[in-house]
Amino acid sequence: MPDLQTTYKRHLKYLLYFLAICAFGWGFTDYQDVFAGLALGTAFGVFNLWLINRRMRAFEAAINSGEKFRSLGTMSRLASAALAAIIALEYPEQFNLISVVLGLMTAYIVIVIDFLIHLKRR
Repeated sequence: MPDLQTTYKRHLKYLLYFLAICAFGWGFTDYQDVFAGLALGTAFGVFNLWLINRRMRAFEAAINSGEKFRSLGTMSRLASAALAAIIALEYPEQFNLISVVLGLMTAYIVIVIDFLIHLKRR
């Protein structure tokens, strides 16, 4: 799967652009808690994307060598999402909880949109 790294880098690029937009929104609008929540959720989404990419590379290596593979790390991704929600609940004046949840979903939205765009090109 040499395509996996290319796709990961493309998704990471899009998410970093989105984080830059969140930074501009936080700095230049009155909705600082909304953009801070989006940035926090997206940052944890990027971390989750990195985790799944790392686990997929290990999964690929295990399959190629004929070994068994334990899991793709669902619990660690759920724990990081819970940590983002806890931070938002602890500091509600800085982070909007709904924005944090939307930010957590941003990575998956980027993956789906990128898939649909590349599917249409084929």
